Amino acid sequence: MVHLERVARAAGRCSWLQWPRRLLLVPTYAPYTAGLLLLGEALLLTLIIYRVPYTEIDWTTYMQQVSQFLAGERDYGRIGGATGPLVYPAGFLYVYSAMAWLTNAGAAIRVAQGIFAGLYLASLALVMRLYCACMPKVPPWYLVALCLSRRLHSIFVLRLFNDPIAMMAVYASMLCLLQRRWELAMLGYSLGLSVKMNVLLFAPGFAFVLYACRGLGPTCRWFAQVGLAQMALGLPFLWHAPTAYLGRAFDFGRAFLFKWTVNWKFLGPELFASQTLSQGLLVAHLVTLLGFALFKWCREEQFWSFVWSRLVLHDAKRLSRVWYAPDYLCLVLFTSNFVGICFARSLHYQFYAWYYWSLPLLLWSTRTPLLLQ
Repeated sequence: MVHLERVARAAGRCSWLQWPRRLLLVPTYAPYTAGLLLLGEALLLTLIIYRVPYTEIDWTTYMQQVSQFLAGERDYGRIGGATGPLVYPAGFLYVYSAMAWLTNAGAAIRVAQGIFAGLYLASLALVMRLYCACMPKVPPWYLVALCLSRRLHSIFVLRLFNDPIAMMAVYASMLCLLQRRWELAMLGYSLGLSVKMNVLLFAPGFAFVLYACRGLGPTCRWFAQVGLAQMALGLPFLWHAPTAYLGRAFDFGRAFLFKWTVNWKFLGPELFASQTLSQGLLVAHLVTLLGFALFKWCREEQFWSFVWSRLVLHDAKRLSRVWYAPDYLCLVLFTSNFVGICFARSLHYQFYAWYYWSLPLLLWSTRTPLLLQ
């Protein structure tokens, strides 16, 4: 009898010892892994907020720009702050107007940090949900890699940049896409685009996925809806000073300052500011996207066969049966974004929020040995 009790206790201890392995390796345990990681992140963010000094970079400028908007200014050419003019679409003003109301016009920094901590956890939960949808191909321990960036914590709760807000909308849009909720997916994408223009880097991936799954007509219609949504959000400014709004909020020819660039610092200021570099990066970006479309995104299908089949396949019922695995769809979207980042005109410190959470999945998709990843 005593022997049986010892065996039972030993079995119980072995069962407990199996939990770490299950949490890291067994896909069915991934929700528990995600929950524990989110709890740990919540505690870590609390410690960061109360123990690490806040660094002022753009928050005050955001609040200055919002205060001018709330005071009735509708000319984008006249809205600016300490670090420069307003260069974001109208959705940015609406989001930060709400934050100004919640934080006493930006004075309550701790409240703002708490809001961004919530945004971090919500964004991380969305990304974890995307990774869980990619299982069992992607092992659960990749969720741990999502939590290892010191810089990302800083961007959210110590710098209060607007990049995470735009990206959270994109992650929500991607999740809707995996669930075939097309209209909601494009609504989320449009909301992200209304906060910051970097969301356009996902546009080739979204266009490819929508075209592959729904055909040409719906794809064109949904992107037209994105454009109409941008017009609706910017209507107060388009009505008053359309040229100023479009020129500032969607300035594709903006000149970046050499002192802030991270990726092209080694080139020197003259080459960095040259049109040769700008045009070369654009061509390289387009060629690389075409290469991925030709040789990666189409998988077993020949590219032109893929394109032609969607042009002639007008039957909605037949198209509704066209579907791809979640890991493939996520890879197309993340790759589209990352290619744009590789050939970006300039990358700044906070742009890390655009792509860090996509890196584990992108590395998983390569044949790189695990230790090198």
